Amino acid sequence: MLFVPLPFVVAFLLLILLVQMIRRNDGNAPNPFFTALIAVYVLQSVVIGVRWGYGVLQILPIQAVLAAIIPSLAWLSFEGLREGRSPLKRPLLLLHALPALLIVGFVAFWPAPISLALILIFLGYGIALTWLAWAGPNALGSSRLDGVISTYRALQVTAFSILASGLIDIVISLDFAETGGVYSGGIVAFGNVLALFILGTAATVAGTSQPPSEAAEEGAEATSVIVASEEDAQIAASLDTLMQSRTLYRDADLNLNRLARKMGLSIRQVSTAINRVKAMSVSQYVNDFRVREACRLLADTDEPITRIMFDAGFQTKSNFNREFLRVTGMSPKAWRSANLPPSGGERIFLDLALAKSLENPREGILQ
Repeated sequence: MLFVPLPFVVAFLLLILLVQMIRRNDGNAPNPFFTALIAVYVLQSVVIGVRWGYGVLQILPIQAVLAAIIPSLAWLSFEGLREGRSPLKRPLLLLHALPALLIVGFVAFWPAPISLALILIFLGYGIALTWLAWAGPNALGSSRLDGVISTYRALQVTAFSILASGLIDIVISLDFAETGGVYSGGIVAFGNVLALFILGTAATVAGTSQPPSEAAEEGAEATSVIVASEEDAQIAASLDTLMQSRTLYRDADLNLNRLARKMGLSIRQVSTAINRVKAMSVSQYVNDFRVREACRLLADTDEPITRIMFDAGFQTKSNFNREFLRVTGMSPKAWRSANLPPSGGERIFLDLALAKSLENPREGILQ
């Protein structure tokens, strides 16, 4: 019977995720670092399968070099979501190639320190990613608003996995020192395969900025308990006017950086004002406008719900249904059945209820 190592299966699954990520970008160029990161995950999984499945030791140098590339690409991928500039035009970009070049040098001239160098690389980038995650979702200002929470979750998973990989390497080094590596084969094979699959899934989610799977986006960006200042109220009112007059919510690629630039403010000022005045995250705030527009289109037109979803600014059906249910308490289909065609009095009530929802989000609408 043909023996197929588990890492090969993982590589195949990661390759499918990579293809899906590229296809889901709807014509937009995917983030090159996320694309490269998943491609490296695929190669590393294949290498691990060859090494531990068939005992080919000659492939170890390639495994070491690929391992050094992963943390650098992970940092570049997520750090790039903080800025609006092209990810390939970032300062100090070439500096992150040094870890891989260092391992190449060790492989060629002095193999002894490779394990220690990899441990330091993983721990260093793991700490850097943890520091980035510590800043919260607001740090990912270039991430699309309908996917910022899922991207943030992916960042947290990646930071933990990179740190864990460094710690696992320490455990393996101790195992070699104490037992001659009796348990290292199993640790490496299982740990790396599991980590690569988790990291590949996280990178796919972040690279496409897909919406979160939770029933609601609660409090990740919120700064509750703090009383809104007069400046916060003015910023929120100005943003309300801007959203309504220019229908910014229709832009499916809208992000916090873009909102802040249009207002001439920092992303912290904008997000803090929305958190304090509206008691919701920025993505929820924008999606409230999108749901309001979707309700208007559902009532006034006979367009298919999918077409209305895109016209209102949503990218995915799952996010549209989730946010529509959060705001109205109903599915789009059920809402249209209950409100088409509405009488004049019902329309007035609807508009007032939707407007009230934006001012007092804790009360909800259409109860």
